[in-house]
Amino acid sequence: MMQPALTIIRISRLPLALSAVLLLAACAGPVPTKTPQPGMPAPTIALDASQRGDIVLTAAGLMQTNYQYGGSTPNTGFDCSGLVAYVFQHAASQPLPHNTAAIARLSRPISRRQLKAGDFVFFNTLNRPFSHMGIYLGEGRFINAPSSGGQVRIDSLDNPYYAKRFESARTLFSS
Repeated sequence: MMQPALTIIRISRLPLALSAVLLLAACAGPVPTKTPQPGMPAPTIALDASQRGDIVLTAAGLMQTNYQYGGSTPNTGFDCSGLVAYVFQHAASQPLPHNTAAIARLSRPISRRQLKAGDFVFFNTLNRPFSHMGIYLGEGRFINAPSSGGQVRIDSLDNPYYAKRFESARTLFSS
């Protein structure tokens, strides 16, 4: 038989457990019905490489904006795909969906050593493909909206958390 004090402790942990689930949900959005597959048709978006600098500057200008699940503006805060969609819309007039897997489908894969400023980095943070993303800045660093309670910030691909979960480098740029 469970003792009353133990029951109270277990019930009091429920909000903590729910918070942890929401934190882990981060910015993945709805579970994708498809993930990028080899042999899929090449994406049709091909941005001019001259826009890379504008992408990076726009993203950097959003540093320390609050994280908000589902957020897509500086006023409401951002999740990872909301940040990326906002930056590409405002810096390159390129609308993107507010979903990491959908953005991955629109972009083309490149090798990690081919990464240039403005390209995408994708991570598997929720045990499902393309559940987190950021915008590559150069020198192994990327900007992202990482988690509940956090802010838009710069992280390193060498950070053990991200290194273990790195999934793909992708781009929308023609070169």
